[in-house]
Amino acid sequence: MRIIVFTCIFITSLMPAMAGNTYFGWGVVNMQGAIIDTACAIAIESRDQSIDMDVVPLADITRDGQGRRKPFSIELVNCELERQQGKKPSWTQFQVTFDGDAEGDLFGVRGEASGIALQITDELGNIALPGRPLPREDIFSGNMRLNYNLRLVANQHALKAGDYFSSIRFKLDYF
Repeated sequence: MRIIVFTCIFITSLMPAMAGNTYFGWGVVNMQGAIIDTACAIAIESRDQSIDMDVVPLADITRDGQGRRKPFSIELVNCELERQQGKKPSWTQFQVTFDGDAEGDLFGVRGEASGIALQITDELGNIALPGRPLPREDIFSGNMRLNYNLRLVANQHALKAGDYFSSIRFKLDYF
């Protein structure tokens, strides 16, 4: 009993001393960034997108082998063809690469659902393969909108209903 009382008194007497070392009203701001040599900036609303694929009946995937297309776009802003550093040649083209959990030529999903994966196509019908660049396109000064479609497709595994999710990254290379 004496040990418990002594411990309680000892801890209680330390609390004001510990509280005196905290700084009330202080905070921390962490920041990061990079300076890069690039032709275009990516619009803020295009950097992190969430796309709701809606509810798709299992029968649609079974019957058609795919779900409806869901359009999305990447907005490029302030495109400048002339390079700022030295005597390097002007920008003329760019290439987009999508990357994520690969499932063959498709983007894998996680969650309860199975038998499905995601496919991305550009507006010319080119299919994005995970980690491999789409064909080069010409850059134009000003702003550009890159249009794509995302679609659920059957992946030859047993279909199972349930929730799913995926994360797909993209990068742009300029030439």
